[in-house]
Amino acid sequence: MQLRKAFKFEIMPNGNQIRRIKQFCGCSRFVFNRALAWQNEQYEQDNSFKFSYTKIANLLPQWKKELVWLKECHSQVLQQSLKDLESAFKNFFQQRADFPKFKKKGLKERFRFPQGCKLEQQNNRLYLPKIGWVRYRNSREVIGEIKNVTVSQKCGRFFVSIQTEFEYEIPTHKGGEIGIDMGVARFATLSNGEFFEPLNAFKIYKGKLAKLQRQLKNKVKFSQNWQKIKAKIAKLHHKIANCRKDFLHQTSSKISKNHAMIYVEDLQVSNMSRSAKGTVEEHGKNVKQKSGLNRSILDQSWFEFRRQLDYKTIWNGGFLVAVPPQNTSRCCPNCGHTAKENRQTQADFECVECGYTEKCGCRWSVKCIGARTSHRPSVKISGWDTAVELVK
Repeated sequence: MQLRKAFKFEIMPNGNQIRRIKQFCGCSRFVFNRALAWQNEQYEQDNSFKFSYTKIANLLPQWKKELVWLKECHSQVLQQSLKDLESAFKNFFQQRADFPKFKKKGLKERFRFPQGCKLEQQNNRLYLPKIGWVRYRNSREVIGEIKNVTVSQKCGRFFVSIQTEFEYEIPTHKGGEIGIDMGVARFATLSNGEFFEPLNAFKIYKGKLAKLQRQLKNKVKFSQNWQKIKAKIAKLHHKIANCRKDFLHQTSSKISKNHAMIYVEDLQVSNMSRSAKGTVEEHGKNVKQKSGLNRSILDQSWFEFRRQLDYKTIWNGGFLVAVPPQNTSRCCPNCGHTAKENRQTQADFECVECGYTEKCGCRWSVKCIGARTSHRPSVKISGWDTAVELVK
């Protein structure tokens, strides 16, 4: 099968190249915002007006005549920015995302080259059109044909993501099946009794982050000292994200390599972490406790963990089954009886039908429910076309 994979590296541009990269980021952001504003104006005049990449792309030559500095940017970078806007509208109409928003300077600064890039792995350098040869930290081998290259900037550092396509042979997975129960006290509890302790990356650096934020509050806004403290806060957030991402990659890789069939709960994290403040007319209850729980849930990154499991099980020749979370903690793994009375406390499980007892027995329930309901349409299965037949 044809597989697309991205390889991300840090690059080390010189001073002139840094200026060019920042200029390309600014031009890409400007074209995106101007195209979005033009689309909104057209829709206000005629609410039947639909987004068209071709119509907006035809405006680029006119914009370049009006704004000469746009000519200094690579033309395909500007076109890819319009492609991103097209994807944003598609995601909105397919109810996968909110309405496209204007891009803000300093947030997600990036641009993309669809072609024209060259890679010399033996010399640890990459050629970017109109920027030149840039050295990069070669940490692993890039496999396949280069399809596109994305350049990004974060916390004063620059990165490239090289997406390639290559022929990939599906391996035969020899592992067994496993059920996973996600939690806060324990990040992941497996049906074989094994569990993974949570990293709690945000909790580790919470005190240091609060200290820096207090220092920022006492500085004059936009002063040099204010900008220095703000840069430190951004670097700390970046460090927290990297620690969390590393933990998720190690955990998901270990599970996907050792098990061919993985059952997980189809958790709606956005609903679970919704605020309990309520409205002005009707105030919420236990707001402080719910806020702390929401922070802990978001710190675990359950959705990102499932996303990584999804594609890694495919790479390893396995399957991932998302099971509806209803009653997974109340189902007896011994007899299958489901009742509210089975779970009297958070830590103890005792089946009222067969008398089965277990500490944190929900770790068995995901596998039990998944095996019994895998033929239902509500169960989501990732993998190949034969996945449903295999589960049956």
